[in-house]
Amino acid sequence: MPKPNPKVMLNAAKAYLKQHPEEIVRALKGALGLRIGVPLDSLRYLAREFAGGGKVRDVVIDSAPPGVRISLTVDAVGSTLRVSLVLYIEEVEVTTSEIRLGTRVAEMSLKVLDGFQTPVAALVQSGALDLSKPGNLVAFIPKRPPAIVDSKDDRIVVDLMKVPNLASNPKVRRLLSIATPVVAVRAIRSKDDHLDLYLKATLSGLPEAVSAARTV
Repeated sequence: MPKPNPKVMLNAAKAYLKQHPEEIVRALKGALGLRIGVPLDSLRYLAREFAGGGKVRDVVIDSAPPGVRISLTVDAVGSTLRVSLVLYIEEVEVTTSEIRLGTRVAEMSLKVLDGFQTPVAALVQSGALDLSKPGNLVAFIPKRPPAIVDSKDDRIVVDLMKVPNLASNPKVRRLLSIATPVVAVRAIRSKDDHLDLYLKATLSGLPEAVSAARTV
C-alpha cells in the first residue's frame, strides 16, 4: 500500500472544492448545527489511492442511509471474492484512550470470481456460511486486525486506538486530550452522498481542554 502524501492529498482536496464549491456552503451550514459532513467522494479517493493493487481492490462506496454500502474485490487464500455489505455505525465512543465504533453489518453477500477449486470457494458456494451473522465469521479469523475488539452476530466493534501507529502517535493523543473534554460525537450517519458526524459541545470541559492545550 502506498504511503500517504499529505501534499498530494491537500492538492486533491483543493481541486475537489474548486469543482464542488457547494461543499463549502454545506460545511458552513453544518458547522452551525454542530455537524461535520465528509463527502463520500473523499473516501472513494482514499480507496482508489491506497487500496488498489493489493489483496483489496475495486472498492465501491455508496450511500445507503443511514449506513454506507461497500463493495470490494478480495484475494483470499487462492480465490478471488466479490464482497458486498451495508455498514451502519450505531455507537460512537471517543475518549483520550479509545476511538470505539459499534457497527452493524447487513445485506452481506459473497461471490466467487476466480479460484473456484479452493476450500474457501467451496465453502462460499456451498451456502453453509451464515452471512446474516458476519460478526461470528470475523470472530474465527486467526489473525484478525488488532482494531477489531469484539464481534458477534451482525455486530463488529472497532477501536481505532488499538492500531499501533495511531496509539503511539503523540499528535493524535494530544488532539484527543484537547478535543474530547469539549466535543463528543453523538452519531455518524450517511446522507446526500456524505458521511455526517453529529457533534455535541460540552462547555464545562473547557478548562480541561485549555489545560491540555497548554501542556507541551
